Amino acid sequence: MSNRVGLLDLEKHFAFYGAHHSNRVNIIIHTLFVWPNAFATLLFLYSTLPPILDRSYLGFIEALTFDGVLRLDIGFILTVIYAVFYICLDKKSGVLAALLCFSCWIGSSFLAARLGHSLTLKVNSLQLSGNFMCI
Repeated sequence: MSNRVGLLDLEKHFAFYGAHHSNRVNIIIHTLFVWPNAFATLLFLYSTLPPILDRSYLGFIEALTFDGVLRLDIGFILTVIYAVFYICLDKKSGVLAALLCFSCWIGSSFLAARLGHSLTLKVNSLQLSGNFMCI
């Protein structure tokens, strides 16, 4: 139980963040690039890994999954984990962070389905190189 309390201890996380991110420029960079990184990671996972369960086995209506664009994959599971974690850390701002997580998942799913595998990998390569230039 003590490990779980430590994982959800918001003050401990803020202290860790403050100790490692005291530089103003570093704080701004991290604030701006967390969500694009999450988006790009979900984009990569969508385009490289198959769905965990086929929607035909689940009996979903096609309109509910937007013709199969939204699917149960590892990106969705990670999105749910992060959303629950943020809500456990703080109710009000956690709900906002959870909405941002699901927005990234939905947006990356639609973009990956639209671009296709090859172009999605090129977009991810561009995003990754942009991250290294900001370091």
